[in-house]
Amino acid sequence: MKAGIPKKETAPTTRILIADDHEVVAHGIRKFLKARPGWEVCATARTGREAVQLALAFRPQIVVLDVLMPELNGLEAARQILKTLPRTAILFYTICDAELAVRDAFAAGGRGFLLKSDPLPLLVTAIETLLQNKLFFSPQVSATVMSGFLNTVRPSDPLDPTATSLTAREREIIQLLAEGSMNKEVAASLSVSIKTVETHRARLMKKLGLGGTADLVRFAVRNNIIQA
Repeated sequence: MKAGIPKKETAPTTRILIADDHEVVAHGIRKFLKARPGWEVCATARTGREAVQLALAFRPQIVVLDVLMPELNGLEAARQILKTLPRTAILFYTICDAELAVRDAFAAGGRGFLLKSDPLPLLVTAIETLLQNKLFFSPQVSATVMSGFLNTVRPSDPLDPTATSLTAREREIIQLLAEGSMNKEVAASLSVSIKTVETHRARLMKKLGLGGTADLVRFAVRNNIIQA
């Protein structure tokens, strides 16, 4: 009796989730990464909230995530993803190279930071680096900024000290309100009652010492919750 020919083992597929609200950018990344053998772009998200939902559904090894995303910014999306999927590697892919953005990105659990102005092939290098369980920093990010960050890692260092006391739900509400959503729309997005949103809003305004919606928007911009 002839021995059976062993089946050739196939390398495990690396699942990648792309989260970017710019359709052209997301399409370009998807097309570029799909050509890489063994890599699969499992899903593409247009909002931070959708990124969290798709990450939990597809459980990707890598999430390529913009910092500034509608409905839920990339920093908060990263925190929520990593809470359930701690082994998923977050690669922030953004236009912002400000020191505060870099520091907040890594404080949120990011493993890599790449600029959209970098050559696209560098995205492959970044993902390969993260798959080796290493950190990746864009060459365009200032060496001074990065060395200063790595030597003094802190949970957060926002411009407004009060931001450190915000809960995840409070940050979500601030973003939705700052983006112009009405109380009814916020309630629908978070699956809570309008009364709950009104209570949260009143407490937030008092907690942060804000006088109105304009102050709330300025606070959100200063703390990288929304884009100016």
